[in-house]
Amino acid sequence: MSSIGPKLRQLRQQQRLSLQQLAVKADVSAAAIHKIERNDMVPTITTLLKIAAALEQPVGYFIDHDEDPPELATMTTAGHRAKVFTPHRGLHLAGISGPYAQFRGAAAVATVDPGASSGAKLLTHPGEELVYVTEGAMVVDIAGNRFELAAGDSLHFIGDQPHHWANEGAVPARAIWFALRDK
Repeated sequence: MSSIGPKLRQLRQQQRLSLQQLAVKADVSAAAIHKIERNDMVPTITTLLKIAAALEQPVGYFIDHDEDPPELATMTTAGHRAKVFTPHRGLHLAGISGPYAQFRGAAAVATVDPGASSGAKLLTHPGEELVYVTEGAMVVDIAGNRFELAAGDSLHFIGDQPHHWANEGAVPARAIWFALRDK
């Protein structure tokens, strides 16, 4: 548990987020985040889930032990894709990349249910995203520009631009979704 605070502080600073910015993004008070970073408070699982989602990390990143040196490469077989947590209803992610803590990028096979979206609040975050639609269709709005993606289309964008995604169709959409965080 003592590794949660330092990992949280390091990740927040890597993403160039102030305590207040992370508080707004995670819907957790800045005071609580500060206490967690200093190991003055152990977060509840709900709080840790909110913070992990805001920082685009699996909860395991904060609680896994890093006693062994990181692997140079990670292979993910088709039958062993880890489920990736997402707060968005109707979005199902199966990881196809190595641990996000070890690498600067993470990728997943995404299934987006009909009618699912990123919600009413526009998303912004450090880093980049690349979405490659393999089946169905998706709509992505970036800074007021609407992009309609069909199977075979891709969209690469900077994450600090306000953005929103949705499946406005009647069938599930599938995509390879790649996120690259800032250094």
